[in-house]
Parts: sequence; C-alpha cells; structure tokens
Amino acid sequence: MRYTDIAIVGGGLAGSTAAAMLGRAGIPAILIDPHPVYRPDFRVEKLSGQQQLERFRKTGLAEAVLRSATHDGENWIARFGVLLEKKPSQQFGIMYDALVNAIRAEIPHEVATVHAKVTAIKTSSERQKLTLSDGDEISARLVVLANGLNVGLRQTLRIERKVASACHSISLGFDMAPIGRPAFEFSALTYFSERSSDRIPYLTLFPVGNTMRANLFVYREIDDPWLRQMRRVPEETLNASLPRLRKLTGNFKITGDIKIRPADLCVSTGYYQAGVVLVGDAFATSCPVTGTGTDKVFTDVERLCNVYIPNWLATEGMDELKIAAFYDDPVKTACDAWSAAKAYSFRSVTLDDGISWRARRWARFIVGFSRGALRRLRNRLTIGSRDRNGGAAQPSQEGLA
Repeated sequence: MRYTDIAIVGGGLAGSTAAAMLGRAGIPAILIDPHPVYRPDFRVEKLSGQQQLERFRKTGLAEAVLRSATHDGENWIARFGVLLEKKPSQQFGIMYDALVNAIRAEIPHEVATVHAKVTAIKTSSERQKLTLSDGDEISARLVVLANGLNVGLRQTLRIERKVASACHSISLGFDMAPIGRPAFEFSALTYFSERSSDRIPYLTLFPVGNTMRANLFVYREIDDPWLRQMRRVPEETLNASLPRLRKLTGNFKITGDIKIRPADLCVSTGYYQAGVVLVGDAFATSCPVTGTGTDKVFTDVERLCNVYIPNWLATEGMDELKIAAFYDDPVKTACDAWSAAKAYSFRSVTLDDGISWRARRWARFIVGFSRGALRRLRNRLTIGSRDRNGGAAQPSQEGLA
C-alpha cells in the first residue's frame, strides 16, 4: 500500500496540470496514467484570448509551457470573402499531446507517477483506496478524477453522466498549404460561415511550428454524407461549403489525415460525495466550437489546487461538505454556466433562421467590419503623426488621460 494526500486519476490536460501545481506547492500527490508519454489525440490545438491565457497563468505554468507553442501575433477575421479586420492576436498553436507533455515536464520529481490503470475505488470521509491494474494499491486522502470521458470508474461510484445534447458539434482537424506560394498572406485566419445551410460556424487557420493547421467546426450528424465527402475530396468539399474562402487563401491543398471528433454535451449527476472530486471533462464537457473547454479545465484545477485542497488538508477528514464547497465555488459555477450558454447560443446564431438570429449574424458582420475600419483609420493616423514628427508619434490626449 502506498500512501499520499492526493491521488490524481488521468494524466491529460486537467490531471497533469493538477499534478504540476500540487507538486510545486509541496503537497504529496501521485499521478496515475497508463502512458509515460501522452500520445497524439485530436483535442485542444491552440490556446487563445486574454481571458483564457489569464486563467492559464493562474496555474503558474503558462510561461514555461507557452515556449513550446507558436504565437501567430495577428489574426485576420473574415466572412463572405470580405476581410473585416486584422486583429492583434493572443493565439498560441500547440497540438494537444505536445501541450500535455510540456505540462508534464513541469511536474516536480516529488510527485510520483504510476503507469497503470485504476480498476477500483473505495471512498470514505477519511481515506480513499485505489486498486491498480498492476495489483498495487494506493491510499489517499482525496481522489481527483481527471480521466475525461472514461465513465467506468465514475459508474462504480454511482456518478452518472447525462447527455444533454448528443453530437452537439463535430470538429475536423487537418493541415493546409498554399499552392504556388511559399506561405499564406496571413499569420492566422478566422473565417465565418457564409450560409446557415452549410451548418458551419467557422474555420480557423493558425500556425503550429511551420505548418498551417486548420480546425473546421460543423453542426451535423456523425453519419452525414458530407463528412465522407470531406475525407474523399476535401478541397472540393470545403470550397463548395465556403465558396468565397479562396479570396483570402488563394488556391490551397489539404495535406495529411483529416481528424474528425464528435462532441456530446454531457453533465454529471451524483457527484456530491466524500473523498472524490471531478475536474474538467470528467465533470462536464464543453463544445469545442466555443473554445471554452480549456477555460473550464484551468478554472477547475486552479480553484481546486490553489484554494480548496490546501484548506481541506489543514483539517481532518474529507467529507461531502468539504467537496461541495468546490462544486459550489462561484468562480467555477460562473465559468461552467458561461461555457454551457455559449455552446447553445453559438449553435443558434449559426443555424437558426428566425429574424432575430439573422439580425444577430448581420450585426456581427457589421460590427466586425466597423471595428476593422476604425483600427485601420487609427493605424493611418498613427503613421501620419509619426511621419510629421520625424518618426516619433506624439501621444494622444486619450493616452494621457
């Protein structure tokens, strides 16, 4: 029997982040995952946005991990073949296995890693007993379930998964390369759907190393013939669905395998239990279209490891009342609610043809175009001011206020 304070089941994004944070805090922990190196998996392929990066930074791992990612610097936003704006970008492209392995590299050596599967868990308000596939046993004060969509262990604890929206969206990942040119004109591009009938919210192109990576999101059934077409004749299918895309990309080819991943929106029930806590997808899934999955993971793990685990370990026991405080945390519940609401609203603004939803789509187009025009005007004024003053732009009154 091995003894520890925290046993973390699952070494993906949530589990590895928790292991690194607890290890840095000097809290005894064991990470349990069958694979010494995380294997390729089509999931998160970029981190983006000030809010998401700020959540990552609260884990204390962002600066080290982002050195392994590719920062694009500027993202073009477009629709109907029209470039709406060139937006300064906080996007970092990194494949999911590279992201997880970079986080694993930050786990202090004091955190033991066990390469096995957990086959059984027995919980109580004091200590938890885990039985592993290699026959070993671990006793821990708290079990952190970070094993994603694997429901087997949760079912033994009578924690059920409820599917709120089956096949809510489908993500496609592939590489794109320009034809007849060494590179695309843009560093990154987000191209929104031209017609609701195509059932495409958007296509995003971003660099990962020297490769231009594409993530295409669709709202379709998993047996839709369109997906087979996309595998068989990808360039023709994409051009038929987004006919004005080539105004910005020029001619292109799709290279390598096309990864396809359907996503259900799922929530857990029966999780208020002593001795065990769920984080990330193990608690509730998100829609990849919205990009909020990593927000949820970083929020869950940061609140758990920075706030609750240190407080819980300061007193005896690990009863249900302690665990409930994490699930009811206002920061966590706000992030979960925001992620769920965004999943449904993004689908509606893409697909629904009611007057209000059509108006929202046009409003987004007009706002984006106006914002881009204002940005271009400000840039021209700045350049003009710099030229008039011998290369040094004078600060505006707004900047001095």
